[in-house]
Amino acid sequence: MTKYARDEFDKVPQTASRQGVHRTATATAPSRTRLWPILAVGIAALAIGLVSFLVLPKLGFTGPGSQAGTSQEAPLAGTDAPSAVAPGDTTSPSAEPAPASTGGPAAGASQEPSAPATTAAAADKTQPVAVYNAAGIAGLATSVGATVQSDGWQLGQVGNWAGAPQQGSVIFYAGAEQQANAQALAVLLDIPTVVSSTEFQVPLVVVVGPGFQ
Repeated sequence: MTKYARDEFDKVPQTASRQGVHRTATATAPSRTRLWPILAVGIAALAIGLVSFLVLPKLGFTGPGSQAGTSQEAPLAGTDAPSAVAPGDTTSPSAEPAPASTGGPAAGASQEPSAPATTAAAADKTQPVAVYNAAGIAGLATSVGATVQSDGWQLGQVGNWAGAPQQGSVIFYAGAEQQANAQALAVLLDIPTVVSSTEFQVPLVVVVGPGFQ
């Protein structure tokens, strides 16, 4: 017996079945039966998770996460390719040669006009120059003689040509030492034909033939 006073909870009929915390074995059996489906579903879900984590990757099945990673790596590879080509593009245009070819024509053009100047400087204008008219035009020899004399040459005999008929104008010079003088007269009178001859008494003879202007 306890030393506490009895209350209403201590008044339990002797013949009534026990209730509350005092349960019989038959009362807990239905609750255990209801837990088995939940446990079975949990075990099945765990098994499926293990299979998908361990077996499926070995069979080649990949999830959406790995596909997203692959799709992101492709643009990175594409962006690396242009950067590798860029240095090649910038160096290719610098191999072309620039203005080296322009030096040749400029040098040639500067040398061509110097030839008449050299001929004129080497000409000895103290040598007498005879002028003959072979074109049959009155006063032509006098006109050409005046042009020669005005250029500083010493004018010799002026008259009509008494030799063989000429097809055009010609300048005769006596010997190689008079060749530069004959070329200077050819430039002055625009007579392209220059012939070496020792048949004349003067070193330079200008014969004005048909077609002279």
